[in-house]
Amino acid sequence: MSASVFTILFLIALGLYSAIQIWLSNRHLRHVAAHRSAVPDAFSDQIDLDAHQKAADYTLAKTSLERIEIIIGAVILLAWTLGGGLEWLDSVWSRIDLSTLWIGTGFLLSLFALLSIIDIPMSIYRTFVLEEKFGFNRTTVKTFITDQIKQFFLLIIIGAPLIATVLWLMENMGEFWWLWVWAVWTGFGLLMMWAYPAFIAPLFNKFNPLEEGSLKQRIQDLMTRCGFKSNGIFIIDGSKRSGHGNAYFTGLGQNKRIVFFDTLIESLSTDEIEAVLAHELGHFKRKHIIKRIVSMAIFSLAGLAILGWLMTQDWFYTGLGVSTPSLHAALALFLIALPVFTFFLHPITSWVSRKHEFEADAYAAEVSSAKSLTDALVKLYEENANTLTPDPLYSAFHDSHPPAAVRIAHLAS
Repeated sequence: MSASVFTILFLIALGLYSAIQIWLSNRHLRHVAAHRSAVPDAFSDQIDLDAHQKAADYTLAKTSLERIEIIIGAVILLAWTLGGGLEWLDSVWSRIDLSTLWIGTGFLLSLFALLSIIDIPMSIYRTFVLEEKFGFNRTTVKTFITDQIKQFFLLIIIGAPLIATVLWLMENMGEFWWLWVWAVWTGFGLLMMWAYPAFIAPLFNKFNPLEEGSLKQRIQDLMTRCGFKSNGIFIIDGSKRSGHGNAYFTGLGQNKRIVFFDTLIESLSTDEIEAVLAHELGHFKRKHIIKRIVSMAIFSLAGLAILGWLMTQDWFYTGLGVSTPSLHAALALFLIALPVFTFFLHPITSWVSRKHEFEADAYAAEVSSAKSLTDALVKLYEENANTLTPDPLYSAFHDSHPPAAVRIAHLAS
């Protein structure tokens, strides 16, 4: 394949990616706006019109911003590739008297840092304009800046050794280097799953053990029935940054934690909290976490094998705006251009995720209460301003959770 042909294929893929995303967003906007005037019959006794319209307006605002982000993202990708951004960054680092390993590490670290910096204006708008407008933002300017600084240092502390290891393996482990990198990457992912709740998450939020009382006893009884052992039950100060509520379990092995947002604890009854936790435990009991780890390992192995072939082809570099082949350039091009060629997988991964949600709901209905979970979900839809009327095609493409009406009907059955 010639470089010019690959450039044309890349532009076609980017055009399709952007056009389909915008088309889906437009469908979503029209569908939500068309159903704004009335609460769906299934929710008419539980959600009032004002809350429904707030959710619709919030969704319309987020989706409108999403369309802008799609266009900006395409422009930024073109700037980094065919526009010469990666070529320029590579030339900057090549002037420094360092080994190729550290030049490559510095190149990739600076690329990721610059991508984060470029996203800051949109992040500011999302946090202090959009979320503020609908009453969800509780992040202060100080917290926002502190979070950015912490993320930067985590990139350096965690990212530098990982990138250097990957580049060293690519350079020294021969034709099948990608098998070694895959093993390291998979091990790193498992390590982060284990370490995140104990060492990284506390850098951003406070985790207070759930106080003794009837709620804690209910939760412990539920975990005993489900055969689930955790390293504690914690309340996270989610209200420090947002009014949205959530619950989840995190970690791996002996480092698993049950985590509730303080906003969720305040809004749900004891029965509803138990049902929400039962749903989260359903993911564990139905082995969804293991299935996701395995599927990600398979996808990453396939991706690295493809990269192993692509990096030997000159057209891969020149077709995307890089004149001098290198290990770090190949890795950078692959990471930033990959979504353009794999977006067609989104409906498949979304379908699998929604299937897991149905299974977790069914498990919660078995060990807790379907009615309590339904009541909790309705409250969360209302308090988080999640639309009850998403466009079906948009939802099928993007949403990891089933639409509200479908999910509630499934629970009722």
